[in-house]
Amino acid sequence: MFEDFYGNRPIADTLEQMIAQERIPQTLLVAGKEGLGKATLARRFAARLLGSPEKIEQDDLSLPANAERILEREKWPSEKRVEDPLLFSTHPDFVVFPPDGPLRQISIQQMRLLKERAQLRPLHGNRRVFLIDHIDRANEQAANSLLKILEEPPQHLILILTAENPYDLLPTIRSRSVPLQLAPLSVEEMRQFIKAKGLDHADRRAVLAQGSPGMAISIDLEVYDRRRAAMLALLQTASGVAPFSQWAKYSEKVSSSKLEKLDFFLKVLYTLLGDILALSQKTDAIQNPDIRAELDAIAAHVSFEWIRAAVKKVDELMELVRRNIQKGIALDALALELRAL
Repeated sequence: MFEDFYGNRPIADTLEQMIAQERIPQTLLVAGKEGLGKATLARRFAARLLGSPEKIEQDDLSLPANAERILEREKWPSEKRVEDPLLFSTHPDFVVFPPDGPLRQISIQQMRLLKERAQLRPLHGNRRVFLIDHIDRANEQAANSLLKILEEPPQHLILILTAENPYDLLPTIRSRSVPLQLAPLSVEEMRQFIKAKGLDHADRRAVLAQGSPGMAISIDLEVYDRRRAAMLALLQTASGVAPFSQWAKYSEKVSSSKLEKLDFFLKVLYTLLGDILALSQKTDAIQNPDIRAELDAIAAHVSFEWIRAAVKKVDELMELVRRNIQKGIALDALALELRAL
């Protein structure tokens, strides 16, 4: 079942034992950072229970056709998405509910549809498996609706929830789930994975992925470098190393890009701030060694308190991402607030 699943062998073994002993919880919560294979693990588990892995794998959200469908729905008016909640179900007894819309949220309409479909008996065998991917992106109404399902799930239903941070969920949802926490892969595991996949720029991908095989595959280095140049300029301005005109050269481009969301840039900001912190503490292990001179200049110019304040402000922006704030205005304000410190 997990022959080409890299890392987290104890979790895979736990799932194998559940199946062998026929002691499968009705709700599993698979948690861990982006790209560790939470949804992949869920699909493999479902395939063992239901069979037809070739059908279940067609609901991999990273497949081009599925990703395109999700992206296209962002352009839909909200009324149309309400009338047609998003799900994937190539196998009749396996259903995936992913985040939907421009804010990429799990909606109340999806959870109502889940509740309706949960009552249907399995077409084959005696189980149905529903995957709610990124349940930590459920809005309040959706989370409360799910809770009602968790309180009295049909006997044939197994729910698998994935989340980056389980503590973003309602405590009552966590308490009704069996948790499985995935850890980042070790350096050796990442080397084996990258070699097996034949990825280019192996060393750089391994450093930037930080133990996440999904990130190692999906990261577009050219796009990353473009975003990094913009966020480096922002930090140079925010730290006082460069004038505001340094950031202004990038601000308009960032604002005008319709397809690039604010959180894409904020994730790059986190890596740069992590490197600045490491350099300020005289540590050489950084994710962006090719721009060390620029990062050293910022590290020499700011205090630990400034770095902590910067991370806190980026955290606050991450929380606001779901409210669809204007990324250009948000980043301009961030640069000005940090420069004032």
